[in-house]
Amino acid sequence: MRAFQTLNSRTHFIDLITTKHPQFHKIYRGFHSTNHLFIEESSTVSTIYDPVSNRLVTTRVANSKPSEGESDKDAYRSSNSDYVDALKDDRSYGSVLKANQGFGVVSKKKSKSKSTWVCSECGYTDGQWWGYCRECRNVNTMKEFTESDNGGKTTGFQVSEKIVKSWLPKGSGDAVPMRLTDVNRGINQSDWRFHLSGLFGTEVSRVLGGGLVPGSLVLIGGDPGVGKSTLMLQIAAIIAEGKEIGKPAPVLYVSGEESVEQIGNRADRMEISAEELFLYSSTDIEDILQKAQVLSPRALIIDSIQTVHLMGVTGSAGGIYQIKECTAALLRFAKKTNIPVFLIGHVTKSGDIAGPRALEHIVDAVLYMEGEQYSSHRLLRAFKNRFGSTDELGVFEMSPCGLKAVTNPSEIFLSEERSDSEFLAGLAIAVIMDGSRTFVIEIQALCAPGSSLSRQVNGVQAGRADMIISVLMKQAGLKLQSNAIFLNVVSGLTLTETAGDLAVAAAICSSFLEFPIPNDVAFIGEVGLGGELRMVPKMEKRVSTVAKLGYKKCVVPKSAEKSLRGLDFGEIEILECINLKEVINAVFVTR
Repeated sequence: MRAFQTLNSRTHFIDLITTKHPQFHKIYRGFHSTNHLFIEESSTVSTIYDPVSNRLVTTRVANSKPSEGESDKDAYRSSNSDYVDALKDDRSYGSVLKANQGFGVVSKKKSKSKSTWVCSECGYTDGQWWGYCRECRNVNTMKEFTESDNGGKTTGFQVSEKIVKSWLPKGSGDAVPMRLTDVNRGINQSDWRFHLSGLFGTEVSRVLGGGLVPGSLVLIGGDPGVGKSTLMLQIAAIIAEGKEIGKPAPVLYVSGEESVEQIGNRADRMEISAEELFLYSSTDIEDILQKAQVLSPRALIIDSIQTVHLMGVTGSAGGIYQIKECTAALLRFAKKTNIPVFLIGHVTKSGDIAGPRALEHIVDAVLYMEGEQYSSHRLLRAFKNRFGSTDELGVFEMSPCGLKAVTNPSEIFLSEERSDSEFLAGLAIAVIMDGSRTFVIEIQALCAPGSSLSRQVNGVQAGRADMIISVLMKQAGLKLQSNAIFLNVVSGLTLTETAGDLAVAAAICSSFLEFPIPNDVAFIGEVGLGGELRMVPKMEKRVSTVAKLGYKKCVVPKSAEKSLRGLDFGEIEILECINLKEVINAVFVTR
């Protein structure tokens, strides 16, 4: 009885639609009953309204048995294909319903999109727009990026997996956990790394922790024009020559910013003629990896990561998603093939590497190249290194033929000529350390009596300088109240550690007393508020450095006696002082 009531109500609904829309001669409605009391399991009841006879026509259609692998829902949908075809052209009131609705078929959901706001200066990512970057506090730097959340999105790991699959031996996908002893068995740690030859290669290897690790991903950043491309071209030439393995090896240098002719012109200027160095200009990661597959290089260099892109990834080259996916593809490539990959990265106004912060977390090592605008010297230091220390520092000099290693870094910060004249009063030598490297620097001081009272410092922290001046007045008895004092560190270096305190105090005393300090005396130590001299780390290494450079005397704190006892530093004389008064008596009074 309930079934007849349903049919009756549906008849009135169909009459209403037919009356309002007479242009449609047929409206199809289908019903599928699963009640085993009225119809067999293999049959279907189909009710169709015929406007010509103005009645419902009910027919029983035998269902074909679903084939193997075909569900009952698919079989029913195919048996009612007439209904679906008819409804495609139906524009009546009920046509807003999809053809597959009403039959228990769930329609496909539209792909969702996710918006992310990224700072163009520091790469900070946020889920909403705030008007300013909450990381670097810059205004109007947040740019919107939209990532489509569809199933067909290409990822960097998918591309790299497809490219390197043919390289891998059969069965390599069935990897199992290995014991640590099995992993390290038969590996000679001294031969495991790529040892770069020559003075230049030795300086780069020092920063990398002893050499280049196979399968590592290294990111190199620096200001525009500092020499990143020059550095990488020289590294590529050294690896391609293959002096450490006794034969040349192919190296692929890919540039997305320069053409092959431009790179070749720079190589000619630098007198690089390695036959196994291959140049290629492209910005498509998939194309680059395919070319690398054919060449099978010993190292791959990408210049730069902000210029390459991956097809199917949201955004243009240099965007947050492009950089992440391109780096992921190169990381997969490096780990699967054991080929080291170098990435050159651009920097923002604040000096940070452009792109998402995750870029620095993905790579194995982050090297940064520094250099003053008006100086030919360059410093290469490691900010992250999974295979070595971050305390190492490489020193280079830019020349028309490229970068050259500096054998004696201390010569950068010293005057070329010094003599015991009255014009050189106010000069003192300090011994500082940057990482594991020891530098001998020159500190200058000028005390001008009778001028307007002021203090100007360059390269020394202002608070530290004020403290040393106050200690000299209070504890050493110098009348500096009526003098304008100027401090400067040669070559624009910034003094950040306390080991240069004693040299700053000695330079001020020399200028105030108008008494030049002999050019063979160095100062190492921290100055306390009571005028006492305090120990600094790695004292023996600092003293050894000045001894090798030919200095005759070195003033150190009295507390360093224990650490220096029993060590042979040659002919250098160690002057151990307790406080600043003893330093003045030993250097400026006793000659």
